[in-house]
Amino acid sequence: MDEAHQDVIEALARVKGEVARAERDHGRKAGSVTLVAVSKTMPAERIRPALVAGQRVFGENRVQEGKEKWPGLRAEFSSIELHLIGALQTNKVKEAVALFDVIETVDREKLVVELAKEIARVGRAPKLYVQVNTGSEPQKAGILPGEADDFIRLCRETHGLIISGLMCIPPADEPPSPHFALLCEIARRNGITTLSMGMSADYDPAIQLGATHVRVGSAIFGARH
Repeated sequence: MDEAHQDVIEALARVKGEVARAERDHGRKAGSVTLVAVSKTMPAERIRPALVAGQRVFGENRVQEGKEKWPGLRAEFSSIELHLIGALQTNKVKEAVALFDVIETVDREKLVVELAKEIARVGRAPKLYVQVNTGSEPQKAGILPGEADDFIRLCRETHGLIISGLMCIPPADEPPSPHFALLCEIARRNGITTLSMGMSADYDPAIQLGATHVRVGSAIFGARH
């Protein structure tokens, strides 16, 4: 295996070790946090070493990019769980439902309507997470915190969708912990136990505050192009 591939394997092992340490440090059960290896912009040959090393949960930002890479990788490796962590356009819903096991970016009713239609049509239901814009940033996707309860109720009661998780991306220029705590409170009110929060720079406080999934890309695969 060449040096670049070995680099991915070593970085993956390091991140897994740090996640395990954070679980211990914060009194979490061992194995209670799932590492989502964010492979967006990375070619299949850069992802394959992580698969060889046993990583099975991955995150992609774009439906089209996922379609180009993952059918071939799934033919080689079993039990892959693929998360969509980027914004989903309504005209890509059909492809997203077919490809992804988890869609983490449900954030508006128009998208909910299309997801409900496609799930009913094909009988395949990816797990759905509502993305919450905890910092109320105008340039960022996600439902506003004050609207989250009503939106979750709309998804469940009006459109019959199962909402199994919440996701957030805190503002880059603010401490992340208050945002993670806010997401936890919204989850508690709505009976949700899955929390996708924490990335390469802040997954330790996310684990401290209850993350069940952390999304780590650059710390595993290196800088994106």
